[in-house]
Amino acid sequence: MRAAALVEALKRMLKAKGITYADVAGAIALSEASVKLMFARGDFTLQRLEEICRFARIDLTELAASAGEDAHGVTQLTDDQEKEIVSDPKLLLVAWCAVNNWTFDQIVATYALTDAECIGCLTKLDRIRIIELLPNNRIRPLLNRTFAWRANGPIERYFRARVESEYLGGDFDRNGELFLFLSGMLSNASIAELIGELRRVARDFAQRHRADLGLPLPQRFGTSLLIALRPWELRAFSQLRREGAMDGPAERLLSLQQGARGRRKA
Repeated sequence: MRAAALVEALKRMLKAKGITYADVAGAIALSEASVKLMFARGDFTLQRLEEICRFARIDLTELAASAGEDAHGVTQLTDDQEKEIVSDPKLLLVAWCAVNNWTFDQIVATYALTDAECIGCLTKLDRIRIIELLPNNRIRPLLNRTFAWRANGPIERYFRARVESEYLGGDFDRNGELFLFLSGMLSNASIAELIGELRRVARDFAQRHRADLGLPLPQRFGTSLLIALRPWELRAFSQLRREGAMDGPAERLLSLQQGARGRRKA
């Protein structure tokens, strides 16, 4: 088992218990800065690991199991599996809840599903191996921490089709909401740099999601982040272009990229 998976599992379990680096530092007689560095580097002796687990009341076997799930879980579904999930709104709902650490009781108490319907959906998800359905309807997610829906796959297309009418239909004026739309003229280099920064934001979102999975359900909220960037011109503007005038932004960027590739080959 990779040490990194063990450290990530320990961080997640400490956060779920509300234990901070400062708490750990006090318990093992180190400075908070030293503890942060130890976690950042994954530089643990077995004795330190046992001390932290003893303080946090974390069973080493449970920690190893959690780390093993990260290393060996499902990383992606097949196209057919995603089609099966998205074809049934109730199955899609239960899948979303299950992989976000909802319990059976929380699902049926929150949504208009009978026990039989929920169990039927969980059984299908167990067959697909997204989850393991345990005795007493306990749910164990089987997804790797790098899991992602298929790019432009059935589930991504399902949500994308509803972005404009449902997601963007609100006013974004409540706490915890933000809407920014910026438009300007950037160079090819600036666009590449900005795309890199936005990818880092997306990775940060995914890391925060994984870290918060261990928190109680009342402390977590369904949250969506939409990131988009592309050369674009309003259709009302492009329709007013004179014949033979300079191409629009998308065509000019493509031309610049093709030219750059041609110069590199030469």
